[in-house]
Amino acid sequence: MGNVWIGAVGSTLLVSLLSFTGVLFLAMRAKQLKRIIFILVSFAVGALFGNTFFMLIPESFALIDNVQMIGLLIVSGLVVMFVLEKFIHWHHCHNVSHEHDAAPLGYISLVTDSLHNFTDGVLIAAAWMASPEVGIATTLAVVVHEIPQEISDFGVLLHAGFSKRKALFLNFVAACTAILGAVITILLGSVTEELIKFILPFAAGGFIYLAGSDLIPELHRESSVRKSLIQLTAI
Repeated sequence: MGNVWIGAVGSTLLVSLLSFTGVLFLAMRAKQLKRIIFILVSFAVGALFGNTFFMLIPESFALIDNVQMIGLLIVSGLVVMFVLEKFIHWHHCHNVSHEHDAAPLGYISLVTDSLHNFTDGVLIAAAWMASPEVGIATTLAVVVHEIPQEISDFGVLLHAGFSKRKALFLNFVAACTAILGAVITILLGSVTEELIKFILPFAAGGFIYLAGSDLIPELHRESSVRKSLIQLTAI
């Protein structure tokens, strides 16, 4: 059991540290960063849709027999994120008065990313409980898709108006929910494995909402043909 704890917690800590890939952009000046934000946001749209339609939803169909339940959970994720963003807008507008304030989408991104990272932690821990070989293979699979995901998350937070250091810190906090997911899974065992089935499609709905409702409209603010082609390529 000790090996499971070391493997699962160590793996999720490694995955959480990947959130610091945003440090690559810390050396950039504000003007330079502003020029490439639209590329990072475009990249985030592609990463979110890719993760949703090629990983989370197919995995949901593999784990849940009731297809109507999957649809209900995806829509629930959409609706809950809509309500949450409404609440954040309402609260934010009482404290800040901006003509165009993108901060709420940053908080929505943190919520959906935390859910996603929590499920990664559950999957990694469950894999280590099966065997070290499965644990290592699952960790490597998560690392591969997590690097572009973390870069895109950092870009969304920058676009939402967070400072580079604050975006880096909050991205790391959201990433640490993977460790929480791993610890809970080891402590509760099969109970968490049952729960994960329902978190996956819910998180997928949240990602669809974030990419489709918040990020794509931001991309439409750019009308240049050249930049639009760059956006499409990044997606």
